[in-house]
Amino acid sequence: MTPQQILEQYGPRESMEYDVVIVGGGPAGLSTAIRLKQLAAEKGTDVSVVVLEKGSEPGAHILSGATFDPRALNELIPDWKEKGAPLNQPVVADTFLQLTEKGASRMPNFMLPKCFDNHGNYIISLADLTRWLAQQAEALEVEIFPGFAAAEVLFNEDGSVKGVATGNMGINKEGEPTENFQLGMELHAKYTIFAEGCRGHLGKQMIERFKLDAGKDPQAYGIGIKELWEVDPSKHEPGLVLHTAGWPLDADTYGGSFMYHMADNKVIVGFVVGLDYQNPWLSPFEEFQRFKTHPNIKWYFTDKDGNVNAKRLEYGARAITAGGLLSLPKFVFPGAALVGDDAGFLNASRIKGSHAAIKTGSMAAEAAYEAIVAGRQHDELSAYTAAFENSWLYDELNKSRNFKYWFHKGRDMGTIMTGIEQKLFGGNMPWTVHRTQPDHAGLKPAAECAKIDYPKPDGKLTFDRLSSVFIANVSHEENQPAHLTLKDPSVPVNVNLAKYAGPEARYCPAGVYEFVEAEGGGQRLQINAANCVHCKTCDIKDPTQNIVWVTPEGGGGPNYGSM
Repeated sequence: MTPQQILEQYGPRESMEYDVVIVGGGPAGLSTAIRLKQLAAEKGTDVSVVVLEKGSEPGAHILSGATFDPRALNELIPDWKEKGAPLNQPVVADTFLQLTEKGASRMPNFMLPKCFDNHGNYIISLADLTRWLAQQAEALEVEIFPGFAAAEVLFNEDGSVKGVATGNMGINKEGEPTENFQLGMELHAKYTIFAEGCRGHLGKQMIERFKLDAGKDPQAYGIGIKELWEVDPSKHEPGLVLHTAGWPLDADTYGGSFMYHMADNKVIVGFVVGLDYQNPWLSPFEEFQRFKTHPNIKWYFTDKDGNVNAKRLEYGARAITAGGLLSLPKFVFPGAALVGDDAGFLNASRIKGSHAAIKTGSMAAEAAYEAIVAGRQHDELSAYTAAFENSWLYDELNKSRNFKYWFHKGRDMGTIMTGIEQKLFGGNMPWTVHRTQPDHAGLKPAAECAKIDYPKPDGKLTFDRLSSVFIANVSHEENQPAHLTLKDPSVPVNVNLAKYAGPEARYCPAGVYEFVEAEGGGQRLQINAANCVHCKTCDIKDPTQNIVWVTPEGGGGPNYGSM
């Protein structure tokens, strides 16, 4: 049965009315909710707010580096320290290394652009901060519904956004209701805020429906892959922030690594690869594993004899936006708005987006609150746009507006021009440069590229995908329709495999896609949807844009601890 047929047979859906419905319980969505309730309390009014979170709990799907700039949190919750926010490890040192295969050179700090200065920032688990924000929101009487995925946008007769509907529960792989079937619920609002993070399922639809990206540069993306380790105390340097560029990526591929030393002998290590890479043989997951074998990196995980004496605790992956100000779509439209990475407010030059998520959520909340108390609904929150354009966040993003363009031209060009723009001009450069090609369009045919042979994992420092997915605590209801859908089932073999050597088997960091022998000969694409960590890379990088990520049953996906 199709969703429409199910609705016709089992409907109508029950509905609930709110002033504001927020889709996504990450930093952006929770900050929106907190600011709305703060304003209502300050002015003695009542505003009803609900947050829908597709993860099993707030924070379950949250993954970030993260070095955290507290500026927006200082504004939202000035007494966050007294309230126990999990910002416990200040940054004490910044180091940037340029790697070759066997060696490294350190860039003097006086040569580093301001965007790499982490003075005043904290090394945090963004998942833990998200859980804390959820507690602050609930204390203000925000309703939070974890395990409920917003699967559909609802519209008024005039085309404005009316709200959202949650997905049906208890549908089997054939699309038929089971004995556990539950019809989704409609949540209607005066204003709906989309805060789904990078490449949000509904946000993507809204950008297309309302042509919000008209006249903008194509959005740029990266995939960030991260592990949390416990290391020997002798190798632990609390507060150290280490970034690298260079090996194992070639000079034409955007990317680099991060290593952040938290408290309690915990070390975060991760790797980012720009999804505009050209060689279809490249595997971001394998590049990350290979990176850890570099002598300057491996040292942190081994004893004096070179034996691994550290323990890997967690693993995860997530796509990130990198286009910046020039790729930012219009983020208000009738009845709704985009906040945080659902719009693309992340500052790739600083490798930071959480402060932008909190700031944009706060600004959207202030605009929505003023509209509601004025008796308005379902119109455009133009005050949110005006607030952003007059904010410190706009100034910050404007100063790095060309960053992704230059690195799209190669590492050398990116390094030189970022240095010129940030060091010589302080970000106040008189020129603007534009990208014209989306990330997926840059992939070259496999026959034109050198095949990359990656070493086998040793199970101690380097690992395979399946053992990694296991410690991401991924869980999906097995008997449900696959949430990784194909517009045309013939394309993966006839085009992607034939022309690009099946890149989906390599760009996915969770082993979701693999080409296997088909009955009667040949190959077929097998989709292991239960492995999915919801990173959205496939939805972005598929060269034919044939893969469409849709929401699985609520509560499915990774269950991150302190990522």
